[in-house]
Amino acid sequence: MITITTYSWVPPFAQGLVRDLRVRWALEEAGLPYRANLIAHPDRLSAGHVGKQPFAQVPVYEEDDLVLFESGAIVLHIGEKSEALLPKDAVAKARATQWIFAALNSIEQFVSNYVFLDAFYANEEWAKLRKPSAREQLVARLKQLSQRLDGRDYLEGQFTAGDLMMSSVLRIMRDSEVLDGLPNLAKYRARCEARPAFQKALADNMAPYAEHAPAA
Repeated sequence: MITITTYSWVPPFAQGLVRDLRVRWALEEAGLPYRANLIAHPDRLSAGHVGKQPFAQVPVYEEDDLVLFESGAIVLHIGEKSEALLPKDAVAKARATQWIFAALNSIEQFVSNYVFLDAFYANEEWAKLRKPSAREQLVARLKQLSQRLDGRDYLEGQFTAGDLMMSSVLRIMRDSEVLDGLPNLAKYRARCEARPAFQKALADNMAPYAEHAPAA
């Protein structure tokens, strides 16, 4: 049985954004059963967890003797098991795979650089000064992605692991209005999130938070 280690509870601003959601979604698309191993946030620093995830983060993926960390690597591994995520044709598979890396390397860093300014440093003067240029850089990169999607439902014509990862990165901006000016990206994210596999993964991702919420 595949096991995914993730948090039993996170603060509301992070709920629905923890990266085990990407892995759960991939497993649902692939039709692969799994179990969740829930840990408290402080337990990420335990020797047992760091032995599996050297950066004290989640998720951790375990399957027989295989232990993986990093959501992109895990989604790629799951994709190898299912044509629902990666096509069998070598060329189509390579093109889908490139979008996993594009999401993480070409888009996510710009998204995080902007969103984190408000999420963690809103009252810092340096963050207020940095925000306009961070937004400009983000919008420029998103416009390039928008051009690629022009007239397409998905990045390579059909849903793949690349779309799973890209829409997950765009989801980080769920509380931002940045995508308002790029309606095809907003529709693309909504289209991906409307998939039954995503809805099931999101429900399973959120359920432990309600169960383990701190007492008021």
